[in-house]
Amino acid sequence: MTAQPLTIGVEEEFHVVDAATGAPADEDLDGPDLEPELHRDMVETTTAVCTTLSGVRAELERLRTAAAKAAAAAGRRIAAAGTLPMSDGRLAEITPTERYQKIGHLHQQVAREQSTCGLHVHVGIADRDLAVAVGNHARLWLPALLALSASSPYWSRIDTGYASYRTILWRQWPTADVPEPFSSAAEYDGVTQALVATGAILDAGQLYHDLRPSAHQETLEFRISDSCTTVDEAVLQAGLTRALARTCRDAVLRGEPVAPVRTELIRGAKWRAARYGLADHLADVVAVRAMPAAELLAAFLDHLRPALEEEGDADEVSALLDAALERGSGADRQRRAFARRRRLADVVDRICLETAPGDRG
Repeated sequence: MTAQPLTIGVEEEFHVVDAATGAPADEDLDGPDLEPELHRDMVETTTAVCTTLSGVRAELERLRTAAAKAAAAAGRRIAAAGTLPMSDGRLAEITPTERYQKIGHLHQQVAREQSTCGLHVHVGIADRDLAVAVGNHARLWLPALLALSASSPYWSRIDTGYASYRTILWRQWPTADVPEPFSSAAEYDGVTQALVATGAILDAGQLYHDLRPSAHQETLEFRISDSCTTVDEAVLQAGLTRALARTCRDAVLRGEPVAPVRTELIRGAKWRAARYGLADHLADVVAVRAMPAAELLAAFLDHLRPALEEEGDADEVSALLDAALERGSGADRQRRAFARRRRLADVVDRICLETAPGDRG
């Protein structure tokens, strides 16, 4: 084992909204750092490979500024949240690329309803067997990452009662959930090939597990989180995720077995994180009990502290976590914005301002 930092890369998905109404807006934004997503009212950015959280922060700020400028030039804004209040699966337009059109044809209404945006953190692990083994250990803590990122309480103009309704929508895909443990990369690849061969998915890129060995890069990709509204929240996700991957990697190299926790229990904990975010109790799947969100996250931080210290991230991640618990999740802040005047447009405005602080609509 080495103290060399694990690399990190972050993919952020954004909604594109009409600057006047706050409604989702189909728009092909122009910019070298912007990539289309499944729906035309979404766009994605990808950071360079980073070795420090300061590097991640600089990349996120650069890319958000570029996306906001491209949106403003078209009379649009960008919004980082799992869902938008005015998103509606009946109206979404699939991006007209060959692959996305095939996904839309295969999955029909499920694809149309995915006006959802997530944050994906890639941690550099070149050995695919090791990446699979790390994922087996890391599964236990995925709900904690989701609770911190929860930013999607509204859908189709209603308060869903969830902190992350994106999670509920996303689980409609045939492969989108906490994965079962895999014995090796060969078993993982075999399952992927079987799903393609039997017509459930088009290709390996559609294996939408909450974490997976990347189909295109030498990384373990964590995919459970909503798009984080603020840069601070996205940096927190990156820091916690890298520390989790390092903690689990070291456990694998020491020969420690995976805790014998049923996948159904982890999925139940994920559901509770989606339902409440930081606003209620979360599930400790090892102790098999519910505890206040702040208490579970403190235990999560303690579990990761040796890795955080080795990466040089302990002070920053601790401060970011304290701030997140104090201000509440993105979902909590959206509900507070709505409560002032009971206008969904105010919710979208708050999201846009937090996404790109220089944006004034």
